[in-house]
Amino acid sequence: MGQDLFIQKLPQAKVIELKEQIAYGDQQVSSMTLVQLPELGITLFAVGQGQQIRKHTTPGDALVQILDGAATITIGENRYRVAAGESIVMPAHIPHALEANEEAFKMLLVVVKGKK
Repeated sequence: MGQDLFIQKLPQAKVIELKEQIAYGDQQVSSMTLVQLPELGITLFAVGQGQQIRKHTTPGDALVQILDGAATITIGENRYRVAAGESIVMPAHIPHALEANEEAFKMLLVVVKGKK
């Protein structure tokens, strides 16, 4: 493989299941940053049941792909249940939060920001 790997924490040229690349922690939120560039962030998360990612905003649109379990996602004043295999886009600058109310969940988060 080439020397300039942009995704260094995952196996290269190998079929994988993303949900198997991160483990649930006991009563915690675990994360693994895969890419962190000024215009792009890609992160895996495992959110234990009863845990949350508190309300915040991002400077770019955030695509959430639920890999396992189900999340309650609040965007602005609206709440959504997003289950394994489903996705939702959280728009830039709109407050959002993610909760593992019903069950733990794993997700792939892709945040895309414009160039400055």
